[in-house]
Amino acid sequence: MATIPSLPSRDDVLRMARSTTDITGQLLDTAGNITRIAINTLDPRDGSGAEALRVLRRTTADLAEASASPQAQEAFYRMVETLTRLGAGGTPVSEPAQALLTVLGENLLPVLDAVEPAVEEFAAVLGELVEATSPLLPAGAGLAAGLALALVPVLRAAAEVLRDSAPELHRVADAVTTTVTPLIPLQAALAERAAAAGADLARATLPALADLTEAAATSAKAVRPVLVAGEELLVAGLEQLQPALLAGAAHAGRVARATAVRVSAVVSPSGERGVVVAVAAG
Repeated sequence: MATIPSLPSRDDVLRMARSTTDITGQLLDTAGNITRIAINTLDPRDGSGAEALRVLRRTTADLAEASASPQAQEAFYRMVETLTRLGAGGTPVSEPAQALLTVLGENLLPVLDAVEPAVEEFAAVLGELVEATSPLLPAGAGLAAGLALALVPVLRAAAEVLRDSAPELHRVADAVTTTVTPLIPLQAALAERAAAAGADLARATLPALADLTEAAATSAKAVRPVLVAGEELLVAGLEQLQPALLAGAAHAGRVARATAVRVSAVVSPSGERGVVVAVAAG
């Protein structure tokens, strides 16, 4: 005989009830937030909501009318026909994709395992760099906003010119289409010949490239101690020059501050005539 499943205990029932209540409350809060967003977006007090709805209705009506045109119907028909041919062909579309994923998995996973520590270190350093440069973000945002405002008149003028030149643009498009369309078969044939020549060239040069790479690797191994010694010498020289560079930077900063104070005093003299400010560069 089949065993009768035991009924849930009182604690299980209470836990399910609390979980259901919690989820229901979160759903109600989410629905309230969505409702407030809709009310704030479509606030009828200034008419913006009604205008947005009118624009949305007009846009969807235009899209519906465009989708019913003979050109759109022909495009849809060709898309469905192409998908039908692909599905009814001898080789399913999924098989090349599966083969590609298999090759990528076999070849890329070891590479990803090898570079993972470097990527993590790079991400950490990048985060520190972003945090260090965060004081510059407001200035960059202000500059971007200023550039955008400066571009608004240019873009408006360009839009007006293009709108007024619509017939000429149609003539240009027709001329380009008439010129380019006969060249497409020729370009396809030339591309096929170029691909064949490139494949033959690659087959001929890959062995020589492999030999050159092996020779370069051998040479690099031979000169590695010299390179390391040169790098150590360069770093040591920079460490020796560091105090002098810091002192020079500090002196330049003091001179710049003193010059700025003097120029400010000359351009905008103080209201108190009896006060003289003198700054000496140390």
